[in-house]
This record gives sequence, C-alpha cells and structure tokens, in this order.
Amino acid sequence: MAINSILVVEDEPDILEMLRFNLHRAQFKVLPAVDSEEAIRLLEGPLPSVAIIDWMLPGMSGIELAKRIRSDHVTSELPIILLTARSAEEDKLQGFNFGIDDYITKPFSPQELIARVRALLRRSGSLQDGSINLNGIHLDTFAHAVSVEGNSVHLRPTEYRVLEIMMRHPNRAFQRGQLLDQVWGRKVYIDERTVDVHMMRIRNALKPYGKHHVIKTVRGIGYRLDDQPENA
Repeated sequence: MAINSILVVEDEPDILEMLRFNLHRAQFKVLPAVDSEEAIRLLEGPLPSVAIIDWMLPGMSGIELAKRIRSDHVTSELPIILLTARSAEEDKLQGFNFGIDDYITKPFSPQELIARVRALLRRSGSLQDGSINLNGIHLDTFAHAVSVEGNSVHLRPTEYRVLEIMMRHPNRAFQRGQLLDQVWGRKVYIDERTVDVHMMRIRNALKPYGKHHVIKTVRGIGYRLDDQPENA
C-alpha cells in the first residue's frame, strides 16, 4: 500500500515520539529529525508529503529551515506545518509570511494535528486516497497499478513513480532535474537523459491505448502531462 511520508523535525524526544507514534498509527510513514541539519539531509532523498517543524530548534531555527525549504526549487512546494509555543498573532503572521502553510500551538491534540496534515494533503493533491483518474488514465496508488479503460498498463516501479508525480501535478512543466530529485533523490547522481528514457517507456506503454500524447515535451525545459483530451 502506498502511504504518505511525513518529515517531523522536533528536538524534544517525548514530543517526537508522540508524533511518530500517532502519525504511524494514522498510516503515515514518519521521517524523524532532531534538528534542521538532519532534516536537510533527509530532504536530499525522495521528498516527503508534508514537513512538521518545531519553531525552536537547536542551531538553525524552524523558521530558518522553512525559509530554506521555500528557497530551494526542489522543496519550494512542500507543505509545512509549524509547531510552536508562541500564540501571539504577530508570531503567527511572521510564520505565514515565511511561507508556512499551517500553524499549531503547543500543547495540541494528536487528532487535531493529523486532521491538519490530511487537510494539507488534500489541498496539495498528495493525499494517498487510493486512486487518481486523469485523461482516461487510472492509477491505483495502493496497488501501484495503471490502467486505461480497464486494460492493465505495465510500468516498471520507477516509471510508475514518474507518472504518479506528473498526474498529481497536471499541466505543470517539470524540469528533468526536478523529476530526478523527486524520484531518485539528490544523493544519487543520475544523468538527466535517464528521464528521457523513462518518458519514452511510459509513452510506449500508453500508446496501444491512445494515451501516449498526454505527455508533452516542453522544449528547453522538460515534460508536462495534459489533463485534457487531445481533441478538447
């Protein structure tokens, strides 16, 4: 079953364990970090679906980490929830001005946090709800299966992941480097031409069903996936 991964950056062991336990029980994969430096290392791998960041961290603060995430083209759209004991309106406004998507004041209930996480995932189109349907292509995100009008389409795991990312963000032009970073992570060096090979394989797999045209080459940039039929 495909599940969303959540980056949790919290230096207090009891709170980190509480978050890990409750998120895991809610069927999320947890990537724990005790400071910003560890979080940055984790972000060099496949991207999580949401980041939960404590404001008061040792070394680089949570706000500074959020600013760094927003300034990096790979992580700039990562949804961020800020945890803090600060409840003043000016503190919340400061967080939102730095690109925070949501703000939870300590102490908080785990149920409220999980509800906020799910709301962010729905808004970003990243909630693993079982299926994605776009332009006649159906993705079963639990089974990692692709079909067109009931016909099974065979894709290798990496090709499936590339297609899933593009279907979650239709009409967005992806640079080859962006797809490499999101699928393989930045710790792995792979030539950008690898993306072209995977795109060719995806198109070939969709061609018997007349869906190969949904993946467009964007000259000088990379690729995008259209959400409208060819004759629309």
